[in-house]
Amino acid sequence: MLVDSYDRVVDYLRVSVTERCNFRCTYCMPEKPFSWVPKENLLTFEELFEFMKVAIDEGVKKIRITGGEPLLREGLDKFIKMIYDYEPSIDLAMTTNAYLLKGVAQKLKDAGLKRINVSIDTLIPSIAKDIAGKDVLKNVLAGVEEALAVGLKVKANMVPMKGVNASEIMDILEYCKKRNISVRFIEYMENAYAAKEIQGLKSPELLEILKQKYQFSDDGFDGSSPSHYYTMKDGYRFGIIEPYEDDFCKKCNRIRLTAEGNLIPCLYFDEALSIAESIKKGDIKAAALVLKEVVRTKPEKNRWGGEDGEVSSRAFYETGG
Repeated sequence: MLVDSYDRVVDYLRVSVTERCNFRCTYCMPEKPFSWVPKENLLTFEELFEFMKVAIDEGVKKIRITGGEPLLREGLDKFIKMIYDYEPSIDLAMTTNAYLLKGVAQKLKDAGLKRINVSIDTLIPSIAKDIAGKDVLKNVLAGVEEALAVGLKVKANMVPMKGVNASEIMDILEYCKKRNISVRFIEYMENAYAAKEIQGLKSPELLEILKQKYQFSDDGFDGSSPSHYYTMKDGYRFGIIEPYEDDFCKKCNRIRLTAEGNLIPCLYFDEALSIAESIKKGDIKAAALVLKEVVRTKPEKNRWGGEDGEVSSRAFYETGG
């Protein structure tokens, strides 16, 4: 079992398989050129899998595949199958923009993938184009429908932004509710790579909008999930993620691995230790020691909302959020 210095059990590993992305979303990396880390700098799927085995043996019970956009990396289903075959009970999930999902959803499900998270920030094609930097909505929604059809569980994330998509909060909720997709509204996370003009909505503003049409109860937090959940009268449940609140970190159970082998203790923090050299040498014991050290030094909370109003320099496209 992996336990940090604040007595939190760390059993969730988020694995970025690439920093490449086919979107240029305004809240993530709108100005980044379409370039990528050279392939030889990335850990191979076989090398990543060697570390997955270490993490699972040490107590990790949930693995989420992220990017960038993970579906841009060829052979992803084979990597998923490696993990599933090693430990079928692992809660194996993926975060994707769904643009390429329609053609591979069945293959991913057959490989052992159980769930996906998809960003659905708008249902209006022109706004989707403005947010993502290209015409994407048709493919995204087709990918979502295919995922549901093959039996993958789907969660949706929406980042409401003033003057952009805030007027669609109820529409997104209804779209998800109709399809039995759980939606989570995410407060915009300020970072050095996002468009400077973005203004997100805070949780109280979101709730006031939703109260205009719905009645719901406050369920609080569910286990180690960062979402604050609410249940509507008909039983439908939605969440709000509030990264600037202390509760966001209180039960954090996750660490993150980049495609280059950097193991990161916190979404915000730039500090990291590399497992790349150990894994490439086949020194599994050394990789396990790095894992334990990263867990040991995991911070109590992120630096968002501090006295200095610090903005994260962490590139979310390297860690998948």
